[in-house]
Amino acid sequence: MMRPPPAPGSKVDYNALRAPSNYVPGLGRGATGFTTRSDIGPARSGPVGGDGDKEGGGDADENKFDEFMGSDAGMFAGGQYDEDDREADRVWDEIDSFMDERRRERRERLMKEELEKMRADNPKITEQFADLKRGLAQVSAEEWEGIPDVGDRTIKKRPRFMAVAAAPDSLLSKAVAAGQMDSSIPSMDGLATPAGSATNADLTAIGEGQRTVIRLKLDSMADSVSGQTVIDPKGYLTDLSGMAINSSSEISDIKKARHLLKSVITTNPHHGPGWIAAARLEEKAGKLQVARAIITEGCEACASDEDVWLEAARLQPPDMAKAVLARGVANIPTSYKLWIAAARLEADDAAKQRVLRRALERIPGSVRLWKAAVELATEDDARVLLSRAVECCPTHVELWLALAKLESYDNAKKVLNKARQAVPTDPSIWITAAKLEEAQGNTDMVGKIVARALKSLQSHGVVISREAWLKEAEAAERAQPACVHTCRAIVSEIVGLGVEEEDRRRTWMADAEEAARRGSIETARAIYNATLAAFPGKPAVWRAAAALEKQHGSRQALDELLKRAVSYCPQAEVLWLMAAKERWLAGDVPGARAILAEAFAANPDSEDVWLAAFKLEFENDEPQRARALLAKARETSTASTARVWMKSAIVEREAGDAAAERGLLTEGLRRFPGFWKLHLMMGQLEAREGKTEACRAAYAAGLKRCSDCVPLWRAAAALEEAQGSVGRARAMLEQARHRNPKQPELWLAAIRTEQRAGSTKAAEALLAKALQDCPNSGLLWAEAVAMAPRPQRRTKAADAMKRCDNDPHVIAAVATLFWADRKIDKARSWWSRSVTLDPDIGDHWAQLWRFEGQHGTPESQANVLAKAVAADPHHGERWVRVSKDPANAHQPVDVLLKKVAVDIDTLPPP
Repeated sequence: MMRPPPAPGSKVDYNALRAPSNYVPGLGRGATGFTTRSDIGPARSGPVGGDGDKEGGGDADENKFDEFMGSDAGMFAGGQYDEDDREADRVWDEIDSFMDERRRERRERLMKEELEKMRADNPKITEQFADLKRGLAQVSAEEWEGIPDVGDRTIKKRPRFMAVAAAPDSLLSKAVAAGQMDSSIPSMDGLATPAGSATNADLTAIGEGQRTVIRLKLDSMADSVSGQTVIDPKGYLTDLSGMAINSSSEISDIKKARHLLKSVITTNPHHGPGWIAAARLEEKAGKLQVARAIITEGCEACASDEDVWLEAARLQPPDMAKAVLARGVANIPTSYKLWIAAARLEADDAAKQRVLRRALERIPGSVRLWKAAVELATEDDARVLLSRAVECCPTHVELWLALAKLESYDNAKKVLNKARQAVPTDPSIWITAAKLEEAQGNTDMVGKIVARALKSLQSHGVVISREAWLKEAEAAERAQPACVHTCRAIVSEIVGLGVEEEDRRRTWMADAEEAARRGSIETARAIYNATLAAFPGKPAVWRAAAALEKQHGSRQALDELLKRAVSYCPQAEVLWLMAAKERWLAGDVPGARAILAEAFAANPDSEDVWLAAFKLEFENDEPQRARALLAKARETSTASTARVWMKSAIVEREAGDAAAERGLLTEGLRRFPGFWKLHLMMGQLEAREGKTEACRAAYAAGLKRCSDCVPLWRAAAALEEAQGSVGRARAMLEQARHRNPKQPELWLAAIRTEQRAGSTKAAEALLAKALQDCPNSGLLWAEAVAMAPRPQRRTKAADAMKRCDNDPHVIAAVATLFWADRKIDKARSWWSRSVTLDPDIGDHWAQLWRFEGQHGTPESQANVLAKAVAADPHHGERWVRVSKDPANAHQPVDVLLKKVAVDIDTLPPP
């Protein structure tokens, strides 16, 4: 309630008024406020605690204790946590997180360095023996078994010495007597011997002896036939040593199985498999007589089950088995299995034929019996038997085909016609007829028969499978003798079946490649012929067919194919070049010139044709004709290219005319300043003449135009290194890596520069950086394997194989390790793998040739040389260094290979 305002003129008594809240006397004039007990009232006691407070005398509630703020009973116990406090806490939390983020990188880096230092100072046992663990994979099973058992040799585990004395005989006799019953008859009065000693008759020993005698007699009679033993006295001990000793668990299992099978044959005595299982169980347990008795009961209970009779015959001796089978065929005369088993028991072929003929009288429709009888008969008897067999089994094609093979040509035709009428839905009869005509030389009839076969089969509702007929074509090709015309006829009739119009070329090319991969060359050739007939204007098809002929065909066939190819595709330059090269390789240089002349007429502006004509003349030691061709090409506007100017300079370099070479290179660089090979050749020319500054200027000009050219950077660095300026070479290679990152060749050049300068540590550091920049470079990993110390090379090779397992350089490095370890077979395998992965690397061919020369035979070394000539390699560090040497110009591959091998033995890598 508000106080009424005072009357006008009246005086206000301020001392009587109530002071406002938060009022501090004297605060306005700078006095410091204070609070007395009278201001806050009488003292108040805290809340009354429980029993614990009374006993302990504590004032605070332990449940309200805070880990950060402490007890609420302090000076801030009565305060409230409002929005300002929350905002302040949030601001301070952000400041703490910001400061922590600033120091995190430095803290983590220091922790990482300390961890690496600790691991380097205290390596784990697993890391120290990692290479040895990998080597355990090569340990054979015999070596594992040969490792001796160390055992526990500690002092605590060492057995104490114990004195052992043998027990006396009296103790042993007392122990034996304690476990036996008294089965002896004591001597009575009047039965004493003259010597006065008592006689004890041990009944237990007598019983054991009788049982032993009876068991021996039964065992000797167990396998007897007609009262005569069949035990082999020589092999008796061998049989004893081969007997399996059954454990108690096996004996228990046999007893359980015996009980179960007894229940089976008791509840269902006409179940043949139960009798068979019971007999085999007894056979497994070594009770052959019991097994024979069981299977005999099974034969009586299941007289119509042929498997039971066959099992009974198997368990009996041969003579008894014949009797068992005789009873079996008497009960089941239509079982061909019993007849065949009876025939097999006969000793001579005549007796077997008699059994089989009796069987055929009972079962004339059994194909198995007819086949068995034909296999034992002579050719004339087989012809007679097959004639009767096809009458009894007219729907079985194999019998018809076997009869056709034994008949003459005219009779075989009649047999096949009858077979076609009997089985009109089988294609093998038609294919056999086509093979028959081809074998007689009637190749014209082969295609007609295959065409009629398809029409006839389709008319009888047979679904023609394209894949199945192509397999038949491959089978005809692989037949002895090969039926090539049948194969071609099948392919020509079936290749387009079920293939869409737009998918024909792709599908047929894939089929031809698959057939060639499987070794069916004639089938692939026939598919290519069909593809060329449908697509004569496709150069890719002609090239694929030419590649097949070059690899598997004759030179004449390839020449004919290329003639047809250039007639259908005159604008395809590659076909002209292939035709000219094949003529050249055959030694027909005029023929190659004629083909190139026709190529000029069809493609007058083709650079490839001009260069091919130049190469033909240049490689055949006709420098004047080569120079004239290049001069004419330079005068032609469309053919005057950078490659033509480069080849012109090469001709002058070969001739030794430095001035003409310089003029051509200068003019070529004026026209084509971005062609790096011209800059490289200019620098090499200046280097040969000893003009170091001019060479340096030429390389500098080339790098200004072609800063991404790795060979130019390497040549410039090599020049500086040759002049003794290793620092400038190092700086140049570093600049090259900066402009061209992730280039393994530049890293390798820098590493080898440091090695040649003697800075091994710097080379290792560069190699580590290189593997970080190019982790999948096989070139660098091979260098890492070569640079590693000998104990670490296997580990480094394993790491390289994990990174790039199919790189030829890594494979070659591993092969070198095997070679050094004298593992000849493995080294040969890995060298072969390296040249297979990339046959264009000449260094690997040279290494393989050296390896075979050291560890192989002259034949294997000659084989490697022939394969290298066929591969015609062009790359490899040492190969390029040798082949680009002007002294080795126009040298064949075999000569270059041997020179590269010498280079490997005498010079370091470039």
